[in-house]
Amino acid sequence: MDALSNFAISWVSPELMGLTALGTFLGIYVGAIPGLSVTMAVSILISFTFSWDVNHALCLMVGIYMGGVYGGSRTAILLNMPGAPSAIATALDGYPMAQKGDAGKAIGLSTVMSVIGGFVGIFILSIAAPVVSDFALTFQPRDYMMMAVLGIMLVGSLAGDSLAKGIFCGALGMLIGTVGLDPLTAEERFTFGVVELWNGINPVAVMIGMFGISEALTQLHYMEKAAVRQKLDKILPAWRDVYKYLPLSLQTSTLGVVVGALPGTGGDIAALMAYDYAKRTTKNPEVPFGQGAKEGLIAPEAANNAAVGGAYIPMLTLGIPGDAVTAVFLGALFIHGLNPGPMLLAEQPEMFWFTVGNLTMANIFVLIFGLTGIRLFTKIVECPKGVLIPLIFLLSVVGSYAINNSVTDIWWMLAFGVLGYFMKLYGFQVGPVILGVILSRLLDENWRRAIISDQESLGMFFGNLFQSPLSAFLFAAIVLILVSQTPLWGIWKKKKTTA
Repeated sequence: MDALSNFAISWVSPELMGLTALGTFLGIYVGAIPGLSVTMAVSILISFTFSWDVNHALCLMVGIYMGGVYGGSRTAILLNMPGAPSAIATALDGYPMAQKGDAGKAIGLSTVMSVIGGFVGIFILSIAAPVVSDFALTFQPRDYMMMAVLGIMLVGSLAGDSLAKGIFCGALGMLIGTVGLDPLTAEERFTFGVVELWNGINPVAVMIGMFGISEALTQLHYMEKAAVRQKLDKILPAWRDVYKYLPLSLQTSTLGVVVGALPGTGGDIAALMAYDYAKRTTKNPEVPFGQGAKEGLIAPEAANNAAVGGAYIPMLTLGIPGDAVTAVFLGALFIHGLNPGPMLLAEQPEMFWFTVGNLTMANIFVLIFGLTGIRLFTKIVECPKGVLIPLIFLLSVVGSYAINNSVTDIWWMLAFGVLGYFMKLYGFQVGPVILGVILSRLLDENWRRAIISDQESLGMFFGNLFQSPLSAFLFAAIVLILVSQTPLWGIWKKKKTTA
């Protein structure tokens, strides 16, 4: 038992803490640059650390993972360029706050709430990993499909003033997401014989173009407008704000853990669902959503960081990765002779508790590094347009090329940047397009699997919806959300209020 205790708390040794701190610091800045994904960084690290002691390798990689998930919010808030798909929802209200001169406040608030979300994810990982894993295993293809449908319904939260335009943009995103080889039959779809399209259009290239390049082109209209002076007197959020928004952050963190624990999902879907949840449950926000609402910043940041702990749950207890990064972690554990899965807690409990402690330390370093350097970072927003716009273009090109080291991704990024610019010009929101691209594959693959498992019978498919409590609950949620969007719901709600 002494040996177990010593191993489990070895993450507090100065050497390992130093590696965790280094990984977290690097992860924040890797995550802040669009296109430089955490998955890529961790994959590269494996080749450098496979000869290291397992503890040293894991500390560095865990630090990069935690820091990278948080880091995407920096450029999302300052430049309207999410560093990662999980920061897309952050940009919706974070960037408007920066435009009002509150970039420092936005970064400070997002940092604290991200850390709270991270601790919620770690706490649930430590006390309820087997239970959450068992719950995740009950999800069948039809349940994943309905999760994707619920996600598509978020288009109402991202659509702005016109739901019709939002639906059009969401459908456009889903069309873009289906380009490439069919995942089940390998048939070409919308490739027009172009070999480069067989792998589809990378969602990150679409995201960088739609958010980064379109924003740079839009700013060309305001070259003479003076840069917004940032108010940096209060970077740390007031305790009353933390207390006020703590219930929302805990609720969306729990949502993030559950979504993160579902194999094939991740922080991006968790963040978007959390944003929609905040928009539906917040009755009287100080500022409307999309115009700098604090709730719209807090919810996705808490959820995507909580999803890290959620993604670890199936990896450690079942040997099933929760997202792309934990898939790489799984390979690293096997390389180092470990066998994550159902027997890990019984045979190697010290590794489980070492991981919990390591994640905790990385989350603490996120708070430390997240709250330092804010004053320097916010100077980016105050740059003259003649400096800022070329910087956005440079980051966009570097980020797009870094995805696959391919010039093709740069061309796609530029094309979608121009498309996003004209969409903004005519009042179309780019958020639903990215939502459609992200969810299209999840919806496509699981719909096909679900209908095949039901012998391609729609009657059997809908009949089986009510054989599982989980499927019935998700189906009821979809129906309820659809009904709530109809005029009859508004009339009924008005009558209920006046009664």
